[in-house]
Amino acid sequence: MHAVAERLSASAPEGIDVFAHSIGAACALGAAGRGAPIRRLALYEPPGPETVTRDWIDRVSDWISSGRPERAMGSFLVEIVGLDEPTVTSLRDSPAAEEAVPIVERTMAREAEALLALDVVGLTAGVTVPALLMVGDRSPRWAATVTSRLREGLPGATVTVLDGHGHEAVDTAPGLVVARLDRFIAGPSGGDRVRPT
Repeated sequence: MHAVAERLSASAPEGIDVFAHSIGAACALGAAGRGAPIRRLALYEPPGPETVTRDWIDRVSDWISSGRPERAMGSFLVEIVGLDEPTVTSLRDSPAAEEAVPIVERTMAREAEALLALDVVGLTAGVTVPALLMVGDRSPRWAATVTSRLREGLPGATVTVLDGHGHEAVDTAPGLVVARLDRFIAGPSGGDRVRPT
């Protein structure tokens, strides 16, 4: 993420505005803390150690190693993301599901292990840019917990709640997400003009 920000900032000397979701948000936060040329940082539900359990990681690892990555993906969507079974069933029939299986096989267990050991608040130590923390009011409990901890580590950050939405509002309510981002980016110093709703 740091290298990407540096590359993009070649045409934006003042730094770039970054929006990141889920594990990408944890990566973006880490890059900002290490001095990446970021002007404003918007994070939508970065995960932390609260997101996964050792039992869940062991189950998922077993499914993947025994050639059942689809089961691991279904468990992730229900137990971690918080989707209901009908939604997961409809996703299984989508073209994206076939593309996701090889990714699950290669990365899910490894990323879950990393999350279990992640010091989310520690990632905030070097962050000095305006930050917006987005969280859905229907998201899994871990999302609110991690967002609350990040607010402590980023005392100048603004938290905005996506009413009626969960972890997947990027897909289910993109207009709402974009509207919150527009308000944040339009502010003279970032989050100071955004108010929780």
